[in-house]
Amino acid sequence: MDKYPEIVTERFDSANFHINYCLSFVKKHIKGNILEVGAGCGSFTKNYLNKIKSNQITLTELDKKNFADLKEKFKDNKNIEVVCHNIDKIQKEFDTIMYLHVLEHIEDDNREIKNAIEKLKSGGTLIFMVPAHQNIYSSLDKAVGHYRRYESDFFKKQLFSLERINIKYLDAIGYFLYFLNKVFFKNETCPSKLKIFVWDKIFTPFTIIIDLLLGYKFGKCILAIYKKN
Repeated sequence: MDKYPEIVTERFDSANFHINYCLSFVKKHIKGNILEVGAGCGSFTKNYLNKIKSNQITLTELDKKNFADLKEKFKDNKNIEVVCHNIDKIQKEFDTIMYLHVLEHIEDDNREIKNAIEKLKSGGTLIFMVPAHQNIYSSLDKAVGHYRRYESDFFKKQLFSLERINIKYLDAIGYFLYFLNKVFFKNETCPSKLKIFVWDKIFTPFTIIIDLLLGYKFGKCILAIYKKN
């Protein structure tokens, strides 16, 4: 997984409306022994930590600075283990495995998914949150280490052996904002604090309503939840 630009990680960390909107669909599925792959600086972790029941949470992070920051941030929580290696090096199984805006950073995503299924207990849940629609892939995606954007069919094909719990598109307004950004800011490599603020604090409350009206059939992100029987 390529190094995720530190400044982007820090700016996304402030997008609490979007983060909690996404988590509202998944928190009931996060339980048991949990693995969050590519936890970054803990943007999602800190927001779901007190909303779930878990005996143990393992966070993986390959970026050395983010790894150190995670260790420091959660040093007083005895139920959280932070490791600096890939999922295939972990010698245990999990009830929940999550990739929250991470899979797009992994070059061989097919192998990664196979490894995740192997580490998932029977009855366990696999959760993905990824950027949607390759047609809006831009210089910004490339700059932050995205190998690709996704369509829902990818998960239907790759996870055919698992039971599909849910697939949703989220952030319909965000799709159009991202498209406009691609057109008018072709060479942008890092979103400004102002753009993130406007998207998160102003547009996300509206997109929650729009997504519901659209039946979660269109948006900037895909949420995929699968169960291993």
